[in-house]
Amino acid sequence: MAVQTTEKDYYLNFVNGEWVPSSTNERTKNINPANNDDLVGYVQKSTKEDLDQAVAAAKAAQKEWKNLSGDERGKILYKAADILESRIDEVAETMTREMGKTLPEAKGETARGVAIFRYYAGEGMRKVGDVIPSTDKDAFMFTTRVPLGVVGVITPWNFPVAIPIWKAAPALIYGNTVVLKPATETAVTCAKVFECLAEAGFPAGVVNMVSGPGSVIGQGLAEHSDVNGITFTGSNSVGKQIGQTVLARGGKYQLEMGGKNPVIVAADADLDLAVDATISGGFRSTGQKCTATSRVIVQSDVYEAFKEKLLTKIKDITIGNGLEDNVWMGPSASENQLNTVLSYIQKGVEEGGSLLLGGERLSGETYDKGYFVQPTVFEGVTSDMTIAQEEIFGPVLALMKVDSIEEALDLANDVEYGLSASIFTTNIQKMLSFINEMDAGLVRINAESAGVELQAPFGGMKQSSSHSREQGQAAVEFFTSIKTVFVK
Repeated sequence: MAVQTTEKDYYLNFVNGEWVPSSTNERTKNINPANNDDLVGYVQKSTKEDLDQAVAAAKAAQKEWKNLSGDERGKILYKAADILESRIDEVAETMTREMGKTLPEAKGETARGVAIFRYYAGEGMRKVGDVIPSTDKDAFMFTTRVPLGVVGVITPWNFPVAIPIWKAAPALIYGNTVVLKPATETAVTCAKVFECLAEAGFPAGVVNMVSGPGSVIGQGLAEHSDVNGITFTGSNSVGKQIGQTVLARGGKYQLEMGGKNPVIVAADADLDLAVDATISGGFRSTGQKCTATSRVIVQSDVYEAFKEKLLTKIKDITIGNGLEDNVWMGPSASENQLNTVLSYIQKGVEEGGSLLLGGERLSGETYDKGYFVQPTVFEGVTSDMTIAQEEIFGPVLALMKVDSIEEALDLANDVEYGLSASIFTTNIQKMLSFINEMDAGLVRINAESAGVELQAPFGGMKQSSSHSREQGQAAVEFFTSIKTVFVK
């Protein structure tokens, strides 16, 4: 079994079944965003040369891997799930130290990674085609699916276990090999996942991980002629660049990008349920989810009552190091992310938003060594304000008052994104109007905007995605191509 180096806190690339340093042996230091005295580890600052070696290994391994039966590939995914499950505490603690989300959230995410492996392991025994009638009575015609080949996987820092797995697992079960570039900020956590893959017994070259700058490794994957498909989750600006690069060389790409997700609170809503879901959707993981609640659109009849309940409950949120008991919200994932959130809060004030709560970096003995920001709520927000249009990726809510559900839907759709949205109502007609009129790939009724079940398709509309879908059985559409077979 391939093992990491014994040098403490030093994490390598995984290429062709071995843990290897980058060609220059340069490293990037990752620290705990809740306590910058806590060194999580050093990860590789890789080069194009390192990437080329990983792609070559993946290409060489792909033919043998695709020729295994789906059952044989699935057995290795099942083993990876078992190993990850046995190490759930270690992986989750690493995630909390490296990214900042609370330990219960990190354990939940790691458990989800286990479930995703098992789900796609089962896909190896499901159908991959259909029999089609032929006009020739003596012929037999059917479809099957074939893998793309080498798939480049580019993942963000906010879900460093779940997103790499929900991209890599379907790619692998359908016969592709993988070169994964994790976000540098959480590359140690991703290395922990790859330790599980190494132990599970994937043939050399089937799974590869190369850490390094997005401008080098991510863009290098997009440009590489031997990478047949790219699946990316991250910002709109980077995603569009990746997509254009892959398209120019005739590759296949899948982009999951930003969101500016609304919650609509109707006059007949259960306000306690709506408040709890708004807080969970907006502030868990410190608002660092693409499906996080950002805009809260409330009918005027219940606006003041909703606001009072919301502010009262937010004041009870405990903030601190996610490893500590009773901490509900951790820090921003990095100093850069903290500064981004604070800059958006400042824009909200400058553009006329009324700051009801929070808005500042936390200070004091508990917070001075971390990147903590207060849960923040604005009201008097109009749709032309920056904080109503751009993704903040932090614990910031914008309250917006409307007189009708029709006005609420118009406001909810008045952004360039269309990832997720939710409504709180007990009225069936309002539910149906929301389902029909909301321009979002995920709509939820009487539930928070954040979250999707692993067996269901996930993806956005408008500028939130490339209009493909991840997860569930929908994943087969991206990671394979249809082959039509005619037998005379």
